[in-house]
Amino acid sequence: MKKISLFFSLIVLCIVNTFAQNLQKSDTGIQVKIGDQNLSLQLYSPSTIRVLKAPLNFEYKKTSLSVIQEPQAVKYKVVSSNDVVVLKTSKMKVKVDLKTGTLSFFSLEGNALLKEKNKANFIDFNDSGNKTFHVSQSFALDKDEAVYGLGQIPNGKMSQRNQTNYMIQSNLEDFTNIIQSVKGYGIFWDNYSPTTYMDNSQETSFTSEVGDCVDYYFMYGGNADGVIAQIRALTGEVPMFPLWTYGYWQSKERYNSQEELVNVIKEYRKQGVPLDGIIQDWQYWGNNYLWNAMDFLNSSYPNPKKMVDDVHALNAHQIISIWASFGPQTKPFKEMEQKKMLLSFKTWPPSGSDIWPPRQDYPSGVRPYDVYNPGARDIYWKYLNKGIFSLGMDGWWMDSTDPDHLDFKDSDLNEKTYLGSFRKVRNAFPLMTVGGVYDHQRATSLDKRVFILTRSAFAGQQRYGANTWSGDTQASWATLLNQISEGLNFSLTGIPHWNSDIGGFFLGNYPNKLKDPDYRELYVRWMQFGAFCPMMRSHGTDAPREIYQFGKPGNPVYDAIKQSIQLRYRLLPYIYSTSWDVSAHQSTFMRALMMDFAADKKTWNINDQYMFGKSFLVCPVTKPSTETKQRNLYLPAGADWFDFYTNKKYTGGQSVSKDIPLNEIPLYVKAGSIILFGPDVQYAMEKPWNNLCISIYPGKDSKFTLYEDEFDNYNYEKGAYSEIPMSWNDKAHVLTVGKRKGTYKGMINNRIFSVKIIPDGKLKTVHYSGKPVCLHF
Repeated sequence: MKKISLFFSLIVLCIVNTFAQNLQKSDTGIQVKIGDQNLSLQLYSPSTIRVLKAPLNFEYKKTSLSVIQEPQAVKYKVVSSNDVVVLKTSKMKVKVDLKTGTLSFFSLEGNALLKEKNKANFIDFNDSGNKTFHVSQSFALDKDEAVYGLGQIPNGKMSQRNQTNYMIQSNLEDFTNIIQSVKGYGIFWDNYSPTTYMDNSQETSFTSEVGDCVDYYFMYGGNADGVIAQIRALTGEVPMFPLWTYGYWQSKERYNSQEELVNVIKEYRKQGVPLDGIIQDWQYWGNNYLWNAMDFLNSSYPNPKKMVDDVHALNAHQIISIWASFGPQTKPFKEMEQKKMLLSFKTWPPSGSDIWPPRQDYPSGVRPYDVYNPGARDIYWKYLNKGIFSLGMDGWWMDSTDPDHLDFKDSDLNEKTYLGSFRKVRNAFPLMTVGGVYDHQRATSLDKRVFILTRSAFAGQQRYGANTWSGDTQASWATLLNQISEGLNFSLTGIPHWNSDIGGFFLGNYPNKLKDPDYRELYVRWMQFGAFCPMMRSHGTDAPREIYQFGKPGNPVYDAIKQSIQLRYRLLPYIYSTSWDVSAHQSTFMRALMMDFAADKKTWNINDQYMFGKSFLVCPVTKPSTETKQRNLYLPAGADWFDFYTNKKYTGGQSVSKDIPLNEIPLYVKAGSIILFGPDVQYAMEKPWNNLCISIYPGKDSKFTLYEDEFDNYNYEKGAYSEIPMSWNDKAHVLTVGKRKGTYKGMINNRIFSVKIIPDGKLKTVHYSGKPVCLHF
């Protein structure tokens, strides 16, 4: 027996020694050889682990385009027994199966979170002369587990289970390789090549066309907000947007002269309808051979500096269309072509002739530039700064950042870029081109916050002051419905600023255009939805969309549009404070119901309701009145709810039907909310916030922080801002307006708050000078 025991001990010692030789530890994680693969686990926080896998003896260097955080020296323990290694941090555990090469992730309490189903798969691939692989990794999810994210997908679904998506950026689809689960974890598949996400009853997997390694981040946040916090810690926090960007925006395809554009603002001011932004679409540069010249070569814009000054004199702001491509007669094209900084595939517009349909015998010659090349991004900004930014332009409408790829051929993906084949970096195109403008403008001036409206996005783009819109949609009720789940899943990838063309871009379904009663109703309902998005912006082709195109005051459609815009402006203190919550505390504007009510499974797949901030339950109307006069909706369990219009209180966890007159969007406020309302204004900064109304929705203790700063520069990053904390003690019926924290130039030192309790409407007025004040009701 002693000989057998000794023999067994020698075998165990041999296994341990072999394992010890394969395992390498550092301050930031471990590396181990398993079969024919190398595995590396890198710690970025106690809650975030990067997983890297590659074939043995294959040397590679991977620099992330999305992740800007570095691995951290995190305290961890490694425990090994037989064929298992467990890495443990203060937040979670990762088990490595040394036989199968698969990983399993657990909470610190031992609850199973996620398990790889098989080891990573590598298939040899020649990527334009470079040896690399098709890479994939499969996972096993719980049968009833809901996962969200992947970006903007117009399929009307919330959970991303039981579907397959070939993810390559396009006009209407903005893909980001991030999913997160109702179990409180997320995965970021860090790959920029076309990628297939597949989920079926057997497995969930990511498969990318190009990869030197499998590279993904596992993030355990405990809930959706926690996951988003981890995403932003990895890929960048959200800068503050200017206050004026949260006002109302008017646009169309397109204003044909500077006189027409300025007159739109004048008419809004004349009619007393609030407006903060106007957008100049394409062809201010002239013909298509001058595409995106970043210069006003169209004779209808004889004095662009005066145009911008006139807009500002009317207390409005202007942004302008710019593209990631250039016509052959432009200066940027000629300079970049000489330096081999242009891509050769066909992009918009197809023809040099501005006639529809396009004359294919006169190709435009427009070509995208190599956005991955830092030198090309320098040249891009040189012309943008000189030709437009120097005029005082307030921001950028970066169109076709997907980019448009006409007559697509798979061989186009073999084209060389500064970072390798276009296939290798394809989906990061929007991240790179938007980031180039953001970085250069910030290096040029800190007096004006960067504001970018763009058509595409990828992981990390939230750090670049960009608001993504959902592309050139068709006007229909089905499209309006789909916008809701698109915006919510997009937000769940950590990018909080999103919007859509109010009314839909194309009116092909409505040959009578604005005269069609169904379209007029659709436009009102889309406007109401837009009032509860991070940007409220009307835009489209086929017919202008200014409010006065829909009639005059007294017309039900006109009045409903104006009412939505006015409500938006009354809510600016709430919206701007929510913006600070997004930037400072990793929050989100448009919140899928599972974010705040994950314990209520009925919320998991609701695709037509959401929270706007943490207080408003928004239920857009997505069916015409010819189909229904009521809106059926669900009030999530775990809270009571007040009807915003009637102040009637409802218990959560029930479905209700609500009448839906044209001028109302079903809107509820969560019990235990403090809502601040601003003054009636014609533009965001017309009146100071020295007399705000506070509505208390009782039922639970609640908190809210009023945030203010200089509203349009980066001094807040140096501490130039103030916070006024407010708290409601529901049992004692006491509102405490706490001590103001911080200061900034132009701060309101003395102000009045008018406070009322919902639903009884008891009103009290308090004078506030920065010191704590308690109001007893």
